[in-house]
Amino acid sequence: MPVMRSNSWIPSVFGDLFDTDFMPRANCTAPAINVKESEKAYTVELAAPGMKKEDFNVHINDEGNLIIKMEKKHEHKEEDKNSRYLRREFSYSKYEQTLILPDDVKKEDIKARVEDGVLTVELPKMVEEKVKLSRQIDIA
Repeated sequence: MPVMRSNSWIPSVFGDLFDTDFMPRANCTAPAINVKESEKAYTVELAAPGMKKEDFNVHINDEGNLIIKMEKKHEHKEEDKNSRYLRREFSYSKYEQTLILPDDVKKEDIKARVEDGVLTVELPKMVEEKVKLSRQIDIA
């Protein structure tokens, strides 16, 4: 019969160190955000696996900042008729991010979409018309 050794003191040491009233254990992580810039736009990508379009709220506040909110609630009930046992599993995710937009973003043309677990927000840049300096000068 093999003898199994375990270092059970390691988890308890870390549990005692990090799971206290002063530092409660956190089981959540913020989604990863990518921001890229092209000549015509900025693109914000937020990783949100399992989230649907209805789980997001994307808007611009009164100060002109982009607000991305994500919230998902899930409750799963399973009842076993033979043993009269009721089991509930709750899942709740909430996230909010405020992004200060650059001055060159055309705020009225911002678009967002959710595809394959990624929220993509397109922030088009204002197009500056270049003034032509060359012109014909009439001789009087």
